[in-house]
Formats: sequence, C-alpha cells, structure tokens
Amino acid sequence: MCYSAQLRQDYAGFVRAYGATIDIDAFVRLYWERRATDAIRISRSVDTLFADMDGADAETIRGLVVEHDRAQVQATEQLVFAQRQRLADAERTLRTRTTRAATESRRIATAKIAGALAKLDDLRRTRPEARDGRIFPGQYVPLLVAGGDGGRVLRPMHYQCRPAGKPASDDRRYPGTYNARRDNLEGYWRGQFGHGHGVLAIQAFYENVAAHCAEGRELAPGETARSQVLEFRLSPPQAMLAACLWSAWRGADGATLLSFAAITDDPPPEVAAAGHDRCIVPLRTRNLDAWLVPDPRDLAAQYAAGRPRAAVLRAPACGLNPGAQSGAVIHVRRVRITHRRGAAMAPDPDLRSCRHAQPP
Repeated sequence: MCYSAQLRQDYAGFVRAYGATIDIDAFVRLYWERRATDAIRISRSVDTLFADMDGADAETIRGLVVEHDRAQVQATEQLVFAQRQRLADAERTLRTRTTRAATESRRIATAKIAGALAKLDDLRRTRPEARDGRIFPGQYVPLLVAGGDGGRVLRPMHYQCRPAGKPASDDRRYPGTYNARRDNLEGYWRGQFGHGHGVLAIQAFYENVAAHCAEGRELAPGETARSQVLEFRLSPPQAMLAACLWSAWRGADGATLLSFAAITDDPPPEVAAAGHDRCIVPLRTRNLDAWLVPDPRDLAAQYAAGRPRAAVLRAPACGLNPGAQSGAVIHVRRVRITHRRGAAMAPDPDLRSCRHAQPP
C-alpha cells in the first residue's frame, strides 16, 4: 500500500513541462470551502503553487491561506494555554499525593503541549522544506487529468477515492481505497478504469511496513508487531508519474467529491526485499496521453492474449511498469514520521498481516 508520497513541489515547472493548465476555479472553491470545515485538509506544498502566481484568483487563495494559518495559530495557542493549566493542576495534586488520574493527566498534557508547540513552529515557518510535499490519505492534492478540450489539467482531488455510485460509508469500510489494486481494476474499480485516469507527480513514496515483514519472518509467540516507515525514491533522483484512477461522486443531497486512488501492483525486487508486497505503478512520459484519454471500449487490447490476469498496465498502449525509468533503481531508507499541519494520517495497517482493508 502506498500510504503516503512526496509531491513534486516545482509545480510551475511541471505545468510547463507537461503542457498543463491549472483549474484555478476549482482551487479557489476548495480554499473557500476549507473556511467552513476542518474536514478539508490541503498539503502545504499546494499553497506554494500560488505563491508567485499572477491574477486575482491567486491573490484570493493567498489571502485565504494567510487567514487559515492565523486561525490555526490562534486555536493552537489556546490549546497550549489550556494544557498548561491542566499540567499545573496535575502537578499541584501530585505535590500532595500521587494519584493515577493526576499522573495520567500530567503525561497527556505534557505530550499535547510539546505537539502544539511544534505545530506553532511549523505554522510560523516561512521557508519551505522538503517535508512540505508529504501527502497523506484524506488530503486534497493536484492530480493531472484530461480536460474537456482534450488538454491536460491540474485539478485538486481528495486522496482516497470514493467511486461514483458507492456509498460514503465505503470510506470507513474500506480505508485502503487510496490505492487501487491492479488485479481489481475491472472489479471494484470498473467504473473508473477506462474512464477516469489521472497522474500524480511525486518524488518519493512511503510504506508503513511491519518490522517482522521487513525482516522476512513471522511474529514470534507473544511478540507485538512494530511498525516502521520506509521511503522509496528513484536513483538517480527523478520524478515519478504515478498512475491513478479518479471519480466524480455525487450524494443524494447534491454534495460532490472529486477523489482519486493510486494504482498499485506487485513490487519490483527492491520493494519486495524491504518487506512490502505492493508498489505504485509509474507511467512512461511518452505514453501520458494514452493513459489520460483511455478508450473504455478497448480494454481487452491492454491485456496479453490468453492471460486472465495479464499485466494490463504493462501493455504497450499504456507503458506502465514499476521501475520503468531507464537506468533507474529504487533507493530504500527508513524514515521518522512526524504529524504535520494539514496531514490526515492514514489508519495503521493490520501489522500482523501488513495489509489495509481493501474492497472485494
């Protein structure tokens, strides 16, 4: 499962290189909607897309970002004040007698204060950092899709796909739907495969892997599973165009949601050796249009004859293949993950099996 990725942050260069336009109206709507709900989370790297952009719409977005950050600072400062009061009360109690409640209250308050102060530092920071590009399921990020005029458009979408026609409860029932398994493209994802294709430009992807899986062994009797996060990036460094499926969902009340999932396949040796059984599927640049504008009547042409589970995304029509970049190898390293602003952490996988819940 690709539970997180690092976006390519040079969006201006990306737009120029791939001849894309930015759906500025969609971004403006998204930032306005965020004023009304904490449910909308946007990666900090998306904010930078509009930092130097000309025009009234970009100026509106910059103003909304400043307003949002100020509100976040105020709310976090209030949290620090409340938790410091809680800590003082607990320590006052502990000076006279030791109680479990006061000890636990002191522990919780201390942890919340530390987390809130780190968040304040992050909110007040003005210099961009590489970690700003980290994305997690539940966030809105730019996805490259085909426009109505046949061009390429960068549009904000929710990173966990809710297919059209599926109930909203599937988000909780199948929390792993930020990925779409290649072997289920004509099953659960049949409404999107051959219809709604997109591309996510990333520099790296991350996997939450159980330590015993990475070590190639079973859990020992009585052993508790431990999680570790692995970072995968290409060497020499280069961007990856991750193949995705997207959908336009509409609820009975008229609510709409544009969302996507990254396609995953069996891993190349470097990923498998690290203890993970899935990998994103990079797209060859020369086949970008073939992927973004598929023919839903000709899916069979993407399968090798006589193979019921043929490598559909490795067919010449799409040219998708893990590790497809010429001369590139996947570099793996362990990383420490901290919760940053705007990040909606993915639910932990079942560490005994190293998997998330997937649709049938």
